[in-house]
Amino acid sequence: MKLTTMTQVTIDGVMQGNGGHDDPRNEFERGGWARGTGDESTTKFINDTYARADAFLFGRRTYEIFAGSWGSLTIDEVPGWVPTWRALDSRPKYVASTTLVDPAWAGTTVLPDDLAGAIADLKATPGGELQVHGSGVLIRWLLDNDLVDEMTLVVIPVILGQGTRLLPETGPDHALELVDSHVDAKGVTIQVFRPVGRPQYATS
Repeated sequence: MKLTTMTQVTIDGVMQGNGGHDDPRNEFERGGWARGTGDESTTKFINDTYARADAFLFGRRTYEIFAGSWGSLTIDEVPGWVPTWRALDSRPKYVASTTLVDPAWAGTTVLPDDLAGAIADLKATPGGELQVHGSGVLIRWLLDNDLVDEMTLVVIPVILGQGTRLLPETGPDHALELVDSHVDAKGVTIQVFRPVGRPQYATS
């Protein structure tokens, strides 16, 4: 399977609290910045992305948020998001965690301590996409270990001025190739990238 990521971020790179979940880390108080921001084409893009997943990979925090929201809903409670709900409800879910025990969401497997080996095994499984949503710490680790095949950023036109960012101020560098892009009628930008090694820098 191809490992892909999709993350909602602000113009200043913040990913924390996009849906308005209670997340008091770092005295964060500006949650919910992504709700209701995209038009129908962005909703369709997100639904289509989830629908083509063969499996999902989460960090512990994001898994608990998803399990507490999507995992507790019925199909009648998700108008406009049925393809996303169907995918999350029916496809295998894997969690990278050393602390999660006995997850209640059906179809969930907690990966062993050898995370790199476990993800390599998943990627070697025939199929389409192993998708990562949210899970910033996990995405950074996957990028640093060259395990990401494709990453999608859904960029919301807001500067938040606080909150945890997807990428740290310092860290490994990555060259990216633009695969696809789209701007909806409300200014939400969707950018799909493929990592292509390390950037080249000017020498003079």
